[in-house]
Amino acid sequence: MRKVSDMPRSLFFWKLFGGFMVVVLLGAVVTGRLTSRWLRADFEAATRDELTRQALLIRELALPALRSGDASALQAQLDRIAPGTDTRLTVIRDDGLVLAESEEDPATMDNHATRPEVVGARRTGRGSAVRFSRTIAANMMYVAVAVDDEGQRLGYARAGLSLAVFASRLDGLRDIIIMAGVAATFLALGAGFWIATRVTNRLATLTRAAERIARGEEGVRVPTGPTERDELGRLAGSFSTMARALDERLAMIEEDRRKLRAILGGMAEGVVAVDAQQRILHLNATAGDLLGAEAAAGTGKFLWQVSRAQGVSEAIETTIDEDAKVRREVELEANGQRRTIEVLGSPLRGARGETVGAVAVLHDLTDLRRLETVRRDFVANVSHEIKTPITAIRGLIETVVGDVEMPEDTRRRFLGRIQNQALRLSLLVSDLLTLARLESVGGRPEFEPLDLRATVGQSVEPYRLDAAERGVTLSVEVPADPVPVDGDPEALGLVVNNLIDNALKYTAAGGSVSVVLRLVEGSAEIAVRDTGVGIAREHHDRVFERFYRVDKARSRELGGTGLGLSIVKHVCRTHGGSVYLDSAPGSGSVFTVSLPTAVVPV
Repeated sequence: MRKVSDMPRSLFFWKLFGGFMVVVLLGAVVTGRLTSRWLRADFEAATRDELTRQALLIRELALPALRSGDASALQAQLDRIAPGTDTRLTVIRDDGLVLAESEEDPATMDNHATRPEVVGARRTGRGSAVRFSRTIAANMMYVAVAVDDEGQRLGYARAGLSLAVFASRLDGLRDIIIMAGVAATFLALGAGFWIATRVTNRLATLTRAAERIARGEEGVRVPTGPTERDELGRLAGSFSTMARALDERLAMIEEDRRKLRAILGGMAEGVVAVDAQQRILHLNATAGDLLGAEAAAGTGKFLWQVSRAQGVSEAIETTIDEDAKVRREVELEANGQRRTIEVLGSPLRGARGETVGAVAVLHDLTDLRRLETVRRDFVANVSHEIKTPITAIRGLIETVVGDVEMPEDTRRRFLGRIQNQALRLSLLVSDLLTLARLESVGGRPEFEPLDLRATVGQSVEPYRLDAAERGVTLSVEVPADPVPVDGDPEALGLVVNNLIDNALKYTAAGGSVSVVLRLVEGSAEIAVRDTGVGIAREHHDRVFERFYRVDKARSRELGGTGLGLSIVKHVCRTHGGSVYLDSAPGSGSVFTVSLPTAVVPV
């Protein structure tokens, strides 16, 4: 058995101390590098500010010389100022010619018009650069400022400093930082060694106590000092009560098992657990419903005995044989219904990690697949409906553009057809946006008390002119007493608008459309009756589907989008009402909307 004194040499000790050492060293290196970079940036900024101040001072001295072109007095001033500042001072004309220089003879110096600091000062009034100076063969930092006189650029005043001075100062500070970092690192490592030794020694005591409890010994106690109140101290105290708590833990495990069974029984997904021979260990009610078997009577039987769902059995068998998770979709027919089931199988492990069976979770995807089919059909229909007017518009426009000699009346006719197709496309997009808004959670209407007579009247009035132009008689009938409902006025107006518009489109000249509002046994009913072509009974259940048309060619000719009745049906549902159709070919149609009335306060 490993002694406590041996623990500092243990693998855990070296992991703990090694990790601490890596963190300390890495922190020291990162801190040193960041500090060095910060000091360098700070030095550079301070140096640049100092050079800027000196350049601004020289600018005042250089102004008379740049005005007159005589640099002798300025050169003398620079020769007096520069030796006391370790700074190289230069005055440059606007064309780049050096007038005065504290380090070199200006007559022997190159033209400075292309120097980076001079280019920057020419562009913004102030420029700086760090570069190698061929004149003095050293790295320099330069700051140049423009010298202007009454809006006229005369030249530039420049101050420069050799970075050798800067580097020597920075090297000194870097040495101080390194020495401080090394000292702090050794102190931190010493503290880490002491902490790692203390922790591993305490863990050795806890390890021996755990081994005794694992062998079944009773009365195991772990001695703790009065000051040991940290996590390891509390862990040591927990060991002392572990033996007495075993029975309580077993009782809690049994209780948790009962809770788990209750949870599995109440799950919306089906859960099947089987052993290696596919005998059922657990079958919740949902799984029994999906598999067409009784959950209570299935335990202990083979899966194939209680259900003929071959796909589920094969998925579970594959999970056990391959010892891997399996995801598979199967088609089942149970209780007279055909369903699509997703089977998620996972191996069931024993105490030693061996595979002793499988657990399968069954998700009923029937509704999801149906919705996916509806979505695909909707996308296909929208694409087709939008493509038709766009194709027509494109073809008409290409014809008009390509035929420059087209007669004016033909051109007008083509433009009229383009306008009609554009209007149709606009109506389609508008209806799609309306339907999307109504069906979205955020677009759910806000209900308010209203008198349905006003909504019906406001909706009918705009269609009177359209009805007169079509030669159709439009009438409205509302009761004398208010018809109170709780609803969204705009959405209910859409219902009446769409029903009237639909009736007018399919009613020939000489026919009639009537809108009747009435109270029927606590419900408000809006009936829109027309004398149009009528609808065969086999189409009654589908006319409220999106883009469904009884006569597609006639509907497109009349400008319908195929979404109006879908909007009507959705608004009715959100208001707790319904809509139904009574129609036969040649006898016209009656669309009736039924809405619950509101309770009027006494």
